[in-house]
Formats: sequence, C-alpha cells, structure tokens
Amino acid sequence: MTDFRWLAAWIALTLSALAPEAFAAPPKGLIYDHVLLISIDGLHAVDLSNYITATPHSTLAALAQNGVRYPNALTTAPSDSFPGLLAPTTGGTSRSTGVFYDDSYDRLLFPPGSNCSSLPGTEVVYAENLDKSLADATGGGTLGDPLSQIDPTQLPLTLAGGQCVPVYPHQFIKVNTIFEVIRAHGGRTAWADKHPAYEILNGPSGAGVDDLYTPEVNSNDPITGQDTTTGYCSIQRNDVLKVQAVLNEIAGLDSTGKHSVGVPTIFGMNFQAVSVGQKLAHANAADQFVNTPGSLPPLYPVSLLVLPPPNMLKCNDTVSLIGGYANASGSQLNTGLKYGLDFVDTELGLMLAALNSAGLAQSTLVIIEAKHGQSPINHALRQPVSDQPYSLTPGVAQVTTDDVALIWLSPQFQQSDYKAAEAYLLSQAKTLGIDTLLNKSALAPLYGNPFGNNRTPDFIAITTPGLIYTSGSKLAEHGGFTQDDRNVALLVSNPSIIAATVDDNVETRQIAATILDVLGINPKELEGARTENTRALPGL
Repeated sequence: MTDFRWLAAWIALTLSALAPEAFAAPPKGLIYDHVLLISIDGLHAVDLSNYITATPHSTLAALAQNGVRYPNALTTAPSDSFPGLLAPTTGGTSRSTGVFYDDSYDRLLFPPGSNCSSLPGTEVVYAENLDKSLADATGGGTLGDPLSQIDPTQLPLTLAGGQCVPVYPHQFIKVNTIFEVIRAHGGRTAWADKHPAYEILNGPSGAGVDDLYTPEVNSNDPITGQDTTTGYCSIQRNDVLKVQAVLNEIAGLDSTGKHSVGVPTIFGMNFQAVSVGQKLAHANAADQFVNTPGSLPPLYPVSLLVLPPPNMLKCNDTVSLIGGYANASGSQLNTGLKYGLDFVDTELGLMLAALNSAGLAQSTLVIIEAKHGQSPINHALRQPVSDQPYSLTPGVAQVTTDDVALIWLSPQFQQSDYKAAEAYLLSQAKTLGIDTLLNKSALAPLYGNPFGNNRTPDFIAITTPGLIYTSGSKLAEHGGFTQDDRNVALLVSNPSIIAATVDDNVETRQIAATILDVLGINPKELEGARTENTRALPGL
C-alpha cells in the first residue's frame, strides 16, 4: 500500500480545525484599497520555487522579493476547480459550500428537462455544458453577462412554490462569498474565469460580482478551429482575453473596456496555460503562434497577444513542443509547459506595470495561488486506468472520476444497496487503483453524513498517486487527494512587504479571511469561515 500518513495527518488537522473556537478580534481598519487575486491553475508550490530560482529576473521572482511565500499550502480535497476556487472566495471547503465538483450530484434536485416529474436525485454539471454555444468564447451570449451565456434548459431543476424552476450555479452554493461581503461594504467586485458556470461566485444572493467576465475555455480557437485546451498557443489566446479584462479594470474601466466604473476593490482571474501545459502531451496539429496582427480576429486584443522574447520557443515549432515535466522532481519543464509558465509570467508583468502606471502598486495586495495542482509530476508514476467498473456498483447513480472517484448511489437504493456497493468497490480496489475508500463513517465528520446530507458522496475513492482514469494520452489530472494535487503555490505580495517564507501548514481557504482582513472587514461575515473556523494567513 502507498504511504498515506500525510492523509491521516490532514484528516486529523481538518477535524481539529472544526472544533468551536472564538474568532480573533476584528481588524482595526483598512490596510489595502484593492486586492488582485490570481489563480495559476495547476501551479504547484515546487513549481513556484523552481521557477523563481531558475528565472531570478521574472515577474514571479519580483513578487517574491516583496512577498510572503507559503510552501506548505494545500488546496481543497477534492481538488477540483470548483471547490478549489470557492475555498479562497468563501473561506470554506465542500463541507460548508456543498460543492464537491463541477460534475456532482444532488439527492433533492431533478434532472434537466424532467419538469420535476421524475424521482428526485440528479447529476449536477456546471461546466461548458451550460453554454448556449461552444462555437466561440462568448458561449453564445455576451461576455460580461454570464447569465446571457447560460442555457437554462441544461440546468438541474427544483420545486419552488409549486413551480418547477432551474437551479443556476449561484443558487447551488450554500454559503456567501467574499464578493457579496465586499459589495455589501460598498466595494466594487470583479472576476474573470473559464466558464459562464463560474456565475456560482455571485453567491446565494445572485449579485456578488459586479463584473463577471467568462470567456469559454472549451470554445473553438478562431485561429485553429480546435478546442483551445488542445493547444499550447490557443490556450494562451484564451487566457489573454481575461488578462485584457483585468488591465481594463486596473484602468478604471469595466472588463469589456467600454465603461468607466472605477477600480474594483477585489478583482482577478485564472490562468489555464500552465494546467494545459501539464496535461497535454502534444498540441493539435493546427496549433501555432500567430504573429501577424492583421490575422487576429476582433475578439483578441492585439496589444495583449505578447510575442515571446528571442530565447523562447514560438508555437509554430509544434514538433518540439511537448507537455509535462522532464524529470521526476519537476525541476525541469518540457517545452510546452515551460512556454505556458513563461507566458503567465509575462502577462503578470503587464498587470504589475499597469498597477504602477495607475499609481495603485502600494495600495494593492497581490495574491498568487492555484485552484489545484496536477498529478503526477513524475511521469514514471502515470497509470492510465479505465473507470468502467464503477458503472457496475450496486445502486450507483453518479460516478465522477479524474484521478479520484466520487460515487453517489440512487436515493431510493442508498439504504438497501450501501453494504453491497461498498463490498463491490473494495473487491475492485486493485483493478481501479483504489488505495483508500472513504465510506460514510469516514466522510461524515469531514463533509457531512451522506445519509443526511443531499450533496455528500456515498464513497470517495482515493487512488494510488499517478493513477488517471483515462483512455487517452493526457499526462496528468487533478481532483484527488495526493500531494501533487493539493500542494499548490501561494504567494502574497506588495511593495511594503518584507520577503519571507512561512513554513506553517496553511490552506487556500485562508485566503478569503485574509482578503477581508486586509480590507478592514471582519472575516466572520463569511458563513464558510465561521463554519470551518477559517483564519487569515499567518506571517503578514
């Protein structure tokens, strides 16, 4: 068996953190006027450290020179993008948010298109499936207006006042967000992310984010005609849309650059280029770097499509661009991943330059983090495995797999088939690479008992490090509980901060409390932070 002592230690730490305890005194006043939060999806703590060492004149190195680094930061478990982003924006994990994955299950909701006439219990998918169209980055709607991009016929349903109505992403989350709290205190809020489904950040009020900009990441790249996540260069062209939104906001405009609205109190975006560089073995044949401004479609801002410096590979060298890591420790990057990380560093440099130009550098706290890591770093550990045997689990209703498996039983079979389901999963442990199967007894104190909680999976299968449920060529995946999935980059920077490294074990949910703290707002206003006794990050 794999050594999972770190998992036992995390469970013990999580349970101790949930013990009732008084909050620290509320902050005494405003420390910063603005917070710029950046998620570099996939970026491990070791990636950040290695990159700063290898490129001492990089933007990330400059941020670290006036920043606090947290090499032992953990994102959520499961480490999916949805809970991974909700942690730093709510102060809570799946236990309080009720969100386990972007593809999950709810025992009380009804399937899309059912008119609430079926038995309750349905898969809940909040991803690119909600878009009105995947043809382009607009998702079939208007960028800056995510509700216009979402097709309500694809949403799960609930009965409300005798009417069968759709459940939008913001109605699915069970706790409020930093965006709602900051807006209630008079601050302006903004965010940019990869799907219109990130409308979930609006929180239960539905009105948390003033300016939510969501170009679809799985849309067809207008240059190649392929899904942008299948190219090292096309993913950069998609990311750059969000960079432009942030630059517009630094200039006091809205994300589209059309209206003068003032600089947001909290704003930021996610980058996908590193995640794609970690997962994608080879780009699609059409992927190439376009360096002729006249050939760019109107949607893509020419000024932001930064050409690589002479020492960087251009994307028309598709034969030599390969993804992932070149050695077991992750200290050497293959060309596709290196290209993605250099791109992100360049774009971060543009943001810092814009903050300086606008006179906002001193008054803005910059936080660099990651929704999730990626497993495995060491390609020798990669084990592609079929998830088909999960479909034969007695009473199964929904199985979500990446490098983890979340299993929900049908509500009508949960009681009768539970023991048989558990026995079957244990019998398939070797075939499915299951190292630890969390059942209701293990899940209840961590997330809520699946026999009383409408969201908690009946089982979570923690797999052998390196295992990926795939029949394809992807090099890595996330969602699981391994260190490669969870030990993510975390750097907090401002020109007034003295460089430091804090070796304490911290979690990304503490970012939410930190953001409110430095804005002079009591973190206790976050329901997730109250439930999980989430404190601000130490060392600041």
